[in-house]
Amino acid sequence: VAITAGIKHYDEAIALDPTDITFYNNKGAVNFEKGDYEGVIEVCLKAVDIGRDEGSDYKHIAKALARVGKAYMKLDDLDKSIYYYDKAITEHRDPNILNERSQVLKMVKEKEKLAYINPEKSQEEKAKGNDKFKQGKYAEAIEFYNEAIKRNPSDHVPFSNRAACYTKLMEFGLAMQDCDKCIELNPTFIKGYLRKAAVLKIDKPAEAKAVYEKALELDPTNAEARQGLQHCAQSLRNLKPEDRAKLAMNDPEIQQILQDPSMQVILEQMQKDPAAAQEHLKNAAVRDKFMKLVESGIVRVG
Repeated sequence: VAITAGIKHYDEAIALDPTDITFYNNKGAVNFEKGDYEGVIEVCLKAVDIGRDEGSDYKHIAKALARVGKAYMKLDDLDKSIYYYDKAITEHRDPNILNERSQVLKMVKEKEKLAYINPEKSQEEKAKGNDKFKQGKYAEAIEFYNEAIKRNPSDHVPFSNRAACYTKLMEFGLAMQDCDKCIELNPTFIKGYLRKAAVLKIDKPAEAKAVYEKALELDPTNAEARQGLQHCAQSLRNLKPEDRAKLAMNDPEIQQILQDPSMQVILEQMQKDPAAAQEHLKNAAVRDKFMKLVESGIVRVG
């Protein structure tokens, strides 16, 4: 009722003074609230014509053109939306209009991205990438995996395969990003963990060890994960105790244990009283945390 009354009010105002652009702009705003986007376009384009004829303030003309752009956005005609936003900006570079135009551009890009998705073509590009990988042409393989990802960004496998290429090219940061994306898309895909651990074990054996452990949760019989875990354990044993402890301090699990107030009290008691230590270690949860600290080199026994 209020919207209908508003339109009637502005129609009456226009009848009294058909040369005032603000009446048309305001009627366009009411039509927009009503959801009558065709009506918005009609009245706001009329506002532009009136504004030019009457030499109205360019800000009012810009507002009318921007509202046309917004109406076309609601009608999902994004090309026309951008067209009218661009015309509005030539009248007045209002920050709000610029922001609205940016939002429509994002919608255009997302629409193009979705239109480009084709799982069948993604599989074809992935297969080409696999062939290049087998030939040792890792940079070329990456190009095909890039295309496979664009064609189907929800498929975890091309991310895993591209990570393998980046690892071969010693682009470890990019490899890690792809491994993380692969795991995010499919947390049960073991290759994502194996490839991530393979990168980490180069200089972060403690973190690699945790990833191999996760892989073994998915498949306790996986030979690569078992061997990797043994390799990391050996690497950690070969470190000086102080270096091992320093590495361990970056482990989120170690940090959590050390920040646990109850474990802080227990560790203090164990340090002062060997008998208390034996008593506390009867608790399985405490024993597991304590052994984690021992293995990491944070706590030394003997």
